[in-house]
Amino acid sequence: MVRVKPFAALRPPKSIVTELAAPPYDVLDSVEAKEMAGEKSLLHITKPEIDFDPILPDHDQRVYDKAVANFKEWQEKGWLVQDSKSCYYVYAQTMGERTQYGIVLCAHTDDYAEGKIKKHELTRKDKEDDRMIHVKIQRANIEPVFFAYRDNEGISAIVSKYIAGESEYRFVDEHGFGHEFWVVDEDADIERITELFTNEVDAFYVADGHHRTAAAARVGAELRAANPNHNGSEEYNYFMAVCFPESHLRIIDYNRVVKDLNGLAPTQIIGMLGEDFDITCKGSEIYHPQELHDFAMYLQGKWYSLKARPGRYDDNDPIGVLDVTILSRLVLDKILGIKDLRTDKRIDFVGGIRGLEELSRRVDSGEMQIAFALYPVSMTQLLNIADSGCIMPPKTTWFEPKLRSGLAIHKLD
Repeated sequence: MVRVKPFAALRPPKSIVTELAAPPYDVLDSVEAKEMAGEKSLLHITKPEIDFDPILPDHDQRVYDKAVANFKEWQEKGWLVQDSKSCYYVYAQTMGERTQYGIVLCAHTDDYAEGKIKKHELTRKDKEDDRMIHVKIQRANIEPVFFAYRDNEGISAIVSKYIAGESEYRFVDEHGFGHEFWVVDEDADIERITELFTNEVDAFYVADGHHRTAAAARVGAELRAANPNHNGSEEYNYFMAVCFPESHLRIIDYNRVVKDLNGLAPTQIIGMLGEDFDITCKGSEIYHPQELHDFAMYLQGKWYSLKARPGRYDDNDPIGVLDVTILSRLVLDKILGIKDLRTDKRIDFVGGIRGLEELSRRVDSGEMQIAFALYPVSMTQLLNIADSGCIMPPKTTWFEPKLRSGLAIHKLD
């Protein structure tokens, strides 16, 4: 079972929450962040390279120093204020007609090391190192990670109680997504939430934030080793997460665009695809994949349906049955010569939130030559793969809305 605890969040006064709350550090480049950031924005803390002119590389020591200075300043000015007691929090996100409700809590670093916090993607050490530096220099988890857990009626009942009352924060972001936040401060409810997670929730699943999770676990281990008086109760043993029941979450498609045709003519591409797929030309109107193993391809101004033929994948292999695996093996590798999705500069990835119009736009502009859209992975597939100990191919899942940073911060001291 997982270990959790409440915490006294550092968070903004209600009057400035929309000025301070910001998108996660990794969904904006530095130029976009500089343009978006107002005076009180958390981006000055999570992407402090924007405070320099010209913008500095994000791993420059001056950038790390600025992050520390800004974090201290935001607290001194009262833009971030710590709660007087340890609480849990409920965080709701609304996208269209769908709302997902998560619990903001502290998870234990040992649960990651012991495999109770399950991952489905590999991490890159350079990105882990960068996030680890930010946690260490700030002595805080500035941004939460995004976890899923299997549905639990008891936890849902407590969430329902709080969302029936008045929220602490409520606003709509620049994308039209709604964000709402409640403080769970009744002692009996706090105790019950801890009890339910500890006794009834077998595992957390990393939905978004693999690098932040790995970095937090490394910081906890390092601080523990450096403390001769370590007793296990220290705040650095925990890190901040927002945890959603699996039934609330939907995975959005994560698509691919490729810069060239590997020296082949379009007619050759289509001919080679015919060995493994049933191909139907859909014309100039955007075509969305209709089911698993149905792909959309955009080439020379036309959309195609590519349906993988039986026998080209293994339904008994949790990784081999994934559409990202089928596309990588039968198209990207076999035809286009792309062997490593992590390192090949000829391929790029487009989150489905941008729409398939983004795929055709990038091909029509001449930047790319061919695009592929995939049917999204299901939460059931993700959880089953994580439970099996397998790792998904790169860029398989895209979750939306993204968690807003700045609604709660966990201090390690």
